[in-house]
Amino acid sequence: MCGICCVVNISNLQSALDNAVLGNLKKRGPNCSQEVTKAVAGFNYHCFFSGHVLHMRGLLTPQPLEDEKGNVFLWNGEVFGGLKVGSEENDAQVVFDHLSKCTSESEILSIFSAIQGPWAFIYFQADSHCLWFGRDFFGRRSLLWQFDDEEKSIMLTSVGALVIGTERGQWQEVPASAVYKIDLKACSLLDSLVLMTYPWKYPSSKLQKSDLTHELRLEQFSSCVSLTMNASGLFLTAPVVPLNIAIPACLPESKQTLCTQPSFEDLQPFLQSDKRKKVVHQLLDVLSEAVRRRIQYPPSKTVATCTSVNKANVAILFSGGIDSMILATLADRHIPVEHPIDLLNVAFQLKKPKATKKCKTVLNAHQCQEEAKLGSTEAGDFKCFNVPDRVTGRAGLQELQDINPTRTWNFVEINVTLDELQEMRQKTISHLVYPLETVLDDSIGCAVWFASRGTGAALLNNEMKEYTSTAKVVLTGIGADEQLAGYSRHRVRYKMSGLEGLVNELGMELGRISSRNLGRDDRIIGDHGKEARFPFLDEEVVSFLSSLPVWEKADLTLPRGLGEKLLLRLAARELGLTASAVLPKRAMQFGSRIAKMENGNEKASDKCNRLQRV
Repeated sequence: MCGICCVVNISNLQSALDNAVLGNLKKRGPNCSQEVTKAVAGFNYHCFFSGHVLHMRGLLTPQPLEDEKGNVFLWNGEVFGGLKVGSEENDAQVVFDHLSKCTSESEILSIFSAIQGPWAFIYFQADSHCLWFGRDFFGRRSLLWQFDDEEKSIMLTSVGALVIGTERGQWQEVPASAVYKIDLKACSLLDSLVLMTYPWKYPSSKLQKSDLTHELRLEQFSSCVSLTMNASGLFLTAPVVPLNIAIPACLPESKQTLCTQPSFEDLQPFLQSDKRKKVVHQLLDVLSEAVRRRIQYPPSKTVATCTSVNKANVAILFSGGIDSMILATLADRHIPVEHPIDLLNVAFQLKKPKATKKCKTVLNAHQCQEEAKLGSTEAGDFKCFNVPDRVTGRAGLQELQDINPTRTWNFVEINVTLDELQEMRQKTISHLVYPLETVLDDSIGCAVWFASRGTGAALLNNEMKEYTSTAKVVLTGIGADEQLAGYSRHRVRYKMSGLEGLVNELGMELGRISSRNLGRDDRIIGDHGKEARFPFLDEEVVSFLSSLPVWEKADLTLPRGLGEKLLLRLAARELGLTASAVLPKRAMQFGSRIAKMENGNEKASDKCNRLQRV
């Protein structure tokens, strides 16, 4: 992963890179930084490139990359398929080598259409005086842009900075609907910026990923910028198949009688069907391969980073829910047993009743035993972090230990007080969440930032000790709910509009996941010099799930904890998971108890004023 940035202007002015932006970029890429400037004689444009590398695979390769032709390349991504990258090769160099050989637009587009994995890139093609940039189909890597009327400039960067009262234009996320090209030679003559778009399109279909012009919100653009479809009508080929929108005339009625609180034994009858069991194992195969791809190249260890303590290379954002449990179980298949796996579990301090100033969270006998086992000296403080995700996380840890007792599972308890939350939001998190600004963005952004930082306490040699995860790879379960009808809004839509309404709702999910979730989460996790990886958004996983009719993925006539993500629950059961296989969906902001921690009257969609206080 990297922090990449490019500033282009078509005036005589040279734009400076804000120190706050530069600082945020360096945190994303702590291993190597360098800059390249391009100013071509006879043409009134100026390009500044800044690259900051987090070394993840192959040889440490400084960015920006530059070749003898004068081409310049910035890459923030991972090639997991589509292009051949050797185990000792650097994927940025491999992609750049392919691009340098391209002599046409279609050849460039074919390279990015072929790549499987997350990416954002900036590419200066010297002989054509063109600047290309964009994000992958799902938008798994952040890229922002900002336009300036006075300087007639565009700035592209992985992460920005929130500055109140600035006269510059506002940052926006570059929409993942297309790849973009600026003809700098033509623009310098026109004295304005023209963005040529090359949208994603599904194979053998007239259907494009989204309405590009709507997503771009052109009214917020600078007056010196215009947008146009490329004249040749070229497009990128979507790396996944379109969603199966088939609706059956009727479905067989379930003959099972289920209580409102299902048990994992309730899943077993569904697995008696050979056809359904085959689909379950097909899902496990593609998902297991997706996890393997994302952990097969651990960051190289140097003499300086090697210690006597065996540190984990892989961490998982871990609530003990079905998504994180499946990721942990599959990671266990592919990581050598002598290597630990870090399970990052975040909790925000519960409010204490004024009378006793101690939390009155009721612990059952098992939890009380855990308290003694972990050596808690202050029961009150311990209980104040006994949020729902902590309870299910500990239960999930026990399930994982039962599955593989020889593995070291580092269950990292990350406890966040109100004071620390407010301090780090103002100092750092608000800049990373920006340009998003809702209460939901604040809650999830803060929860993910503290969780991925990995600083807390873990049980080491039967004693709770301070512990900080040094794993550079962070697996997250985002994408499961969006594809398998895991959110409560899916149940609401199903009740109102039936299967057709549910299919339409699911059809919108992946189209907006880049702008609602992925750019923000990449900026948040990348701030720690770590890389977010999303196995549920692997191209093969998405294509498999998209090919299935909706009734094979979920059955919302069944109770919560069973009907939503039914296919995934059956997969969990086949992996040997028990109670976690039927845990109802609980959003991170509620499970960690950050939601309504500071204001109990606000809605998730409200603009969050706390993010504006810098």
